[in-house]
Amino acid sequence: MMVAMIYGNGGFVWVLHALFFMVVGGSFVHGDGGAWLDAHATFYGADQNPTSLGGACGYDNTFHAGFGINTAAVSGALFRGGEACGACFLVICNYNVDPKWCLRRRAVAITATNFCPSNNNGGWCDPPRAHFDMSSPAFLTIARQGNEGIVPVLYKRVSCRRKGGVRFTLRGQSNFNMVMISNVGGSGDIKAAWVKGSRTRTWMLMHRNWGANWQANVDLRNQIMSFKVTLIDGRTLDFVNVVPSSWRFGQTFSSMVQFS
Repeated sequence: MMVAMIYGNGGFVWVLHALFFMVVGGSFVHGDGGAWLDAHATFYGADQNPTSLGGACGYDNTFHAGFGINTAAVSGALFRGGEACGACFLVICNYNVDPKWCLRRRAVAITATNFCPSNNNGGWCDPPRAHFDMSSPAFLTIARQGNEGIVPVLYKRVSCRRKGGVRFTLRGQSNFNMVMISNVGGSGDIKAAWVKGSRTRTWMLMHRNWGANWQANVDLRNQIMSFKVTLIDGRTLDFVNVVPSSWRFGQTFSSMVQFS
């Protein structure tokens, strides 16, 4: 695996080269060549089950959503009102700044699945700070537990390569259809979504209800459903006839299509 050096503050930090492929937490991730940015990281309590921390994005279970356990709640500067749900970041502990608690030459790819709220009192998640409140397994990949669990990190956005296709979980009732979209590859974060029923035949724009949940105020019961999804990076895919007419609320359907 290739490595490169980032210079600064009179020394250097070894980091993974931006142009590489790696496997972390079950997801294939490759660097996008963007700049490394400064942030800080903490971690969820060790007694919390990281698979259940879907929080403000609405993922019922991070394994069910395709993200594994390497997840994080991100501050408002990164969360962008839920737009960042499903986005991938590559994070390293800044060994040059904190060699006591940072593990050298270690990186972890994480998925944003929750929101780290501001307390408006100088907290780590207060704006305009970039902050990652990571699952314990993700945090301990790059840092030692200590120093009150706060370490300086470097991060960059990276593309997500997920196993299997994009998943659609149906929620709502009657003429209020809400769909949780998960296991999204590419940039991972969704800009817009549309739905089409086998009887409506036209694409209907959905609206972000909250987090990864998108809604359409139309009755699509007993119809085959197709979806169209556009990511923040501009790529769009159609998911044709991914949901059969026999669908029921609460069911999840996985497509055969995925963003690269």
